[in-house]
Amino acid sequence: MRRKYFYITGSILLCIAIILIIYSVGSDEFVSQQTFSEETEIEEENDIEITEEHGEAEPPKEEIHEEEPKALPEIISEAVQSTINYFQNNPTNIVAIGDSLTQGVGDSTNQNGYIGILERTINANGEVAQFENFGKRGLRSVQLLNRLDDEEVSSAIQEANIILITIGANDIMQVAKENIMNLSLHDFIEERVNFENNLREVIAKLKDLNKEANIYLVGFYNPFEKYFQDIEELNMIVETYNSTSESIADENEKVTFIPTVDLFKDEDINLFADDNFHPNYQGYHRIAERVLNYITNEES
Repeated sequence: MRRKYFYITGSILLCIAIILIIYSVGSDEFVSQQTFSEETEIEEENDIEITEEHGEAEPPKEEIHEEEPKALPEIISEAVQSTINYFQNNPTNIVAIGDSLTQGVGDSTNQNGYIGILERTINANGEVAQFENFGKRGLRSVQLLNRLDDEEVSSAIQEANIILITIGANDIMQVAKENIMNLSLHDFIEERVNFENNLREVIAKLKDLNKEANIYLVGFYNPFEKYFQDIEELNMIVETYNSTSESIADENEKVTFIPTVDLFKDEDINLFADDNFHPNYQGYHRIAERVLNYITNEES
């Protein structure tokens, strides 16, 4: 009876959390697009207004001195020289495919998230690696599978030495959206099977296109852990999908899983964008460091 009570309670809490997730990330993507209020038009001459009746001047508005934001590191500085040395001796084509984490959504600098940081680091002293980014926000595993049939994408993959993939988060979100009024853990478990089948097909198709490329599956994190620490189901869902990706990687030569969950457990630093879901620039910087470490250690 007690176990049943906890299960029901956990399910209720999970539904509440997912409703909040849907509210914050939007109806058809991993995260909602930010909405902005309309700008108010201000006439320049209104800075000092002279009244005809009294001929008095209103005092100018006080200037607000905002603190200048700290400069963000453009590259992974401590890794630059060894990385450059490696890639200068190994000319490389790097292709990135996947969802909004590949596209770089949340990077306020608009420099393509972790892929942009990798490109600037590797090519810091001259172009030694070619990058192509096919990231698309909202992409699910079945859509990624179909995207590999695109001529531009498949052609780039055929020439790639390294393939980077982020996928899976939108599969989870799709379950939440389709079952929001009657959500249960079973829905996520059932969809995980579809995710696994799709991902296996993705890897198989990539290997058909290019048997020599090294493939890296970049795992995703639980952005709601800091807000819903007591809801173990959320952690369990993320861990299950990541474990699926890791198992598939372990079963295939030249395929490596790169974990990122631990990178976002730092409570002292904000690593999320304004949408509280995607990484901000600092979050992407951590992902880039982890990915570069895996690539250089395995390639050397």
